[in-house]
Amino acid sequence: MHLRGTEIVDTFAEAFPMTAARVVVTAVNSKWAHVAAVAATGYAASVIGCDAEAGVEAELSPADTPDGRPGVALLFFAFSRDVLQKALVNRVGQCILTCATTACFNGLPVTDRSVRVGGNLRYFGDGHQISKMHGVRRFWRVPTMDGEFLCEDLFGTVKGVAGGNLILLGTSQAAALEAAERTVAACLTVPGVIAPFPGGVVRSGSKVGSKYKTLKASVNEAYCPTLRGAVPHTELPDGVNAVYEVVLDGVDLAAVGEAMRRGIYAAAGPGVVRITAGNYGGKLGPHHLHLHELLGPVPPC
Repeated sequence: MHLRGTEIVDTFAEAFPMTAARVVVTAVNSKWAHVAAVAATGYAASVIGCDAEAGVEAELSPADTPDGRPGVALLFFAFSRDVLQKALVNRVGQCILTCATTACFNGLPVTDRSVRVGGNLRYFGDGHQISKMHGVRRFWRVPTMDGEFLCEDLFGTVKGVAGGNLILLGTSQAAALEAAERTVAACLTVPGVIAPFPGGVVRSGSKVGSKYKTLKASVNEAYCPTLRGAVPHTELPDGVNAVYEVVLDGVDLAAVGEAMRRGIYAAAGPGVVRITAGNYGGKLGPHHLHLHELLGPVPPC
């Protein structure tokens, strides 16, 4: 299959279940909401080495937030509710509570699978914190030096999906990076999806395992142009000189699949020789997102 001259490989991205939470952060203006978002989602590219995978899902207008202020919606993913709760408490406590003028709200329905965030952070108030009920929702008001930090008690979770991915093989670094940027922009038009790596783009695609026993993952040498002649097997056809990967997490499988579909259409074209995806033969995760099935019939072009 080809799309605008780019080969679409008949393969699949192998994704796996993760527990997800949505955090809504508001502030006095969009600048400070963004400052909090950047800090809270930092060092959250891959659970291979981070406590969570996280990113900005959407910018929110005052009409879309609980307190009528500018905000952002963040998504966090971890392997279990316990791990996710610990990551949320640490990140909200260190990066949002500390950020000027912010408040923090749950963005998913509260169920018996919820995690406690505000209820753990309230102790920073050292006895001066106040509980506030709004309907069935509990909030904690924690005094700070600029007023108070308002944080919701419970945050809902869902079984999300992580590991959706597209691998773009370009004729040059510039062409591959431009395509990757188009891909990320298209993917993030789907609600409920994030691209957790820096700028949504991965330069250090990895494989499971390593010659060094202490490493869980290591460089995927088959996609490294500088190793083309030094390794037994390469995935790089003639004319490919740079590769970038886009990794996606979503609140459900449908969102990840739709993001990948939009990403393929955005990436294909001059300068992109091939689009493929990473998988481990079906051994890593139960969700297999086949590129040809996502695209459906592609008209000749």
